[in-house]
Amino acid sequence: MSRSGFDADSYVPVLEEETHRTHAFRASNPEEALAWQRAFRPVLRRLLGLDAIAERGEPPMTARRLSETAFDDHVREEWRLETERGFELPFYLLKPVGAGGRLPVVITPHGHGKAGKETYVGNYASQKEREEGTLGERDIALQAVREGYLAIAPDMRGFAGLRRRQEIERDANNSCRTLQMHALLFGRTLVGERVWDVQRLIDWAVARPDVDPERIVVTGNSGGGTVTLFAGAVDERIRVCIPASYFCTFKDSIGSIHHCECNYIPGIMRHAEMWDVAGLVAPRPFMAVNGNEDRIFPIEATRRSFAKLQEIYRAFGAADRCRLSENDGGHRYYKKDVWPFVRESLGL
Repeated sequence: MSRSGFDADSYVPVLEEETHRTHAFRASNPEEALAWQRAFRPVLRRLLGLDAIAERGEPPMTARRLSETAFDDHVREEWRLETERGFELPFYLLKPVGAGGRLPVVITPHGHGKAGKETYVGNYASQKEREEGTLGERDIALQAVREGYLAIAPDMRGFAGLRRRQEIERDANNSCRTLQMHALLFGRTLVGERVWDVQRLIDWAVARPDVDPERIVVTGNSGGGTVTLFAGAVDERIRVCIPASYFCTFKDSIGSIHHCECNYIPGIMRHAEMWDVAGLVAPRPFMAVNGNEDRIFPIEATRRSFAKLQEIYRAFGAADRCRLSENDGGHRYYKKDVWPFVRESLGL
């Protein structure tokens, strides 16, 4: 520790204590809370780089169906959607067999790993992957379609087939560092690009005759929880927001350990803590899913952050729509509270 009390080891806590967050929640009633959201949401969009992405213009809603595979209880279609001019996003659409009318749709962004969307639809490359995926309840899109919902499982930029050629050839886990650094050169962020892709998937989904546009759910684990939280914060079309293995504080998670570069949003802590970001979801239903042994997102900080988030929901008169699912275990998905909460939130 330096004599001034500010060195490489105390950097984050000292600056966190000294920094006045310009868009911290300070409202006390629904009117003030709405005004706070209206002021903060465009700032968050800018910090994520969504405005910079939008400057390229939105391409026509061009999607291509590549294949279809039938299972006993659902059909899995493979698609590609041009989410940004010249860039196609691979995704799966899962449809329950025998379902009719307009259905809720669950979008499931994934986190770090070479398998990408394959894990979320239960398409494993080996028995070992199957055992690990089953133990960690990672087949989130498959869970959703078996609950009777449409499910969309996209690949996220920097993972699986969306890694750079160099990382694919080296069989590296991801391309996050290089893609994040390149995005920063243009006022963008990698998490913002992933959120953008989710928003374009929503655009595509709500135009379909089998999708109920009023019942859109987003849930994902780890890096997918990151995308879930920020997508729910900036896109009010998302009815239910369920980030897993992510909700905590910036200070005590990505500000306390060595973490993947894709988690960092320049300047975010000059404006808000994570509970403020989650507060942009209010009064829509929100559930944080966490393991009490997760060393990346420590549960004590998650509890503190959740208490702050509850204050925001109380200001909206919607405290019952804000939940924390705390589970015994580490950094993984926990489904036991997710699908009952989805049914309750959608009025099913």
